[in-house]
Amino acid sequence: MVVGSMVGAGVFSLPRRFAQETGVAGALIAWAVAGAGMLMLAFVFQLLAVRRPDLDAGVYAYAKAGFGEYPGFFSAFGYWASACVGNVTYWVLIMSTVGALAPALGDGDTVLAVALSSVGLWAFFLLIRRGVKEAAAINKIVTVAKIVPILFFIVLALFYLDPSVFADNFGGADYAGSLFDQVRGTMLATVFVFLGVEGASVYSRHARRREDVGRATVLGFLSVFSVFASVTIVSYGIMPMGEIAELRQPSMAGVLEHEVGTWGRVFISVGLIVSVLGAYLAWTLMAAEVLYVAAQDDDMPRFLGRSTDQDVPVPALVATTLLTQVVLIATLFSDDAFNFALDLTSALSLIPFLLAAAYAVKLLVPRDAPGGRSGRSRDLTYAVLATVYTAFLLYAAGLKYVLVSFIIYAPATVLFAMARREQGRRVFSRAELGLFVFSLAGAVAGVAALATGAVSI
Repeated sequence: MVVGSMVGAGVFSLPRRFAQETGVAGALIAWAVAGAGMLMLAFVFQLLAVRRPDLDAGVYAYAKAGFGEYPGFFSAFGYWASACVGNVTYWVLIMSTVGALAPALGDGDTVLAVALSSVGLWAFFLLIRRGVKEAAAINKIVTVAKIVPILFFIVLALFYLDPSVFADNFGGADYAGSLFDQVRGTMLATVFVFLGVEGASVYSRHARRREDVGRATVLGFLSVFSVFASVTIVSYGIMPMGEIAELRQPSMAGVLEHEVGTWGRVFISVGLIVSVLGAYLAWTLMAAEVLYVAAQDDDMPRFLGRSTDQDVPVPALVATTLLTQVVLIATLFSDDAFNFALDLTSALSLIPFLLAAAYAVKLLVPRDAPGGRSGRSRDLTYAVLATVYTAFLLYAAGLKYVLVSFIIYAPATVLFAMARREQGRRVFSRAELGLFVFSLAGAVAGVAALATGAVSI
């Protein structure tokens, strides 16, 4: 689940995304920062799985345990929404890939592309509706199949690597800013490709042993990190970064085509479609799981907590597919559909990640922390570093995506109110009301910024 959900659309877009922001030096620093930060986050999910084995559905459960029901609801909804928006990038990239042969599909953002994507969206709904076990079995096969073309790309790129081109790309191009700005510009892309590191935690209720959750998280992260960094760095030795920055997505296909011809683009394109469909399957399962578990804990309306005899949470699955459909239609109005969906996905996921890391700090500060004192200082260090890293990512995301995130977060409070009414409870405590007012103000500011053109998508 970890590898399957992390290796999706993002890796195939890395060459262009990085080349638009930075050269080799900035890319090396960015991957060092992202790798270290995400490793700390992976360690956080590992230690929480061991120290709080009673908490299922990872990201959401940790936020609720640490900071209360309303922040927990925000975390559950934000994580679910980020998964739905992330699923849109898969369909955009598939249509953009096929669009190289069928111009009517454009970059995956034309009316025809959205219509075909919608058909695929609901076809997958029917597949998953048949049973989670069937879908998980398909995911295992796809995970293996999609790794092969990526590794093949890395080996070929190393074989064709031109040291002089690599050296010219080392310091960055004229359009790149300071080294700090270059690194900052890549941060949302690294968050996007690492989404899924928490996959084992989300599905922890299905694990036979809790230790397996943490082990899968760390091993999955380390293996995928090496692949992502390699894809980015070797590309700088094939083409000038200015040319890479102008490639259509998936840019990995364009880089390989530059060296070996048309068959390189076809090979990577086929691998991408297999990869993306597999990742879409994994993320749809995880998104529905988060809504289902939240409803089981009375933090979402009860209808979202229903499931079939095959363990399929159908109402949660319907809600997941519907939100994905809405965002897919919204890409018709975006200047760059793929990058917009990618950055918004990353921004939405940051609050749930920040709350999970902060909960780990809160859990480990007392000397009598759950799980015993053994390794407490080490685990606390991991938790503090992960919290600092995710806070930096919110800064790196910039005000634009924070405001757009609030536009999605604030209206979702209707679901929280429905759940409280079902239980015959007050909708908000005083502290929760303050948080709601803050999120509502952020949403109003976001809508105003879009309306005036101060922010564009």
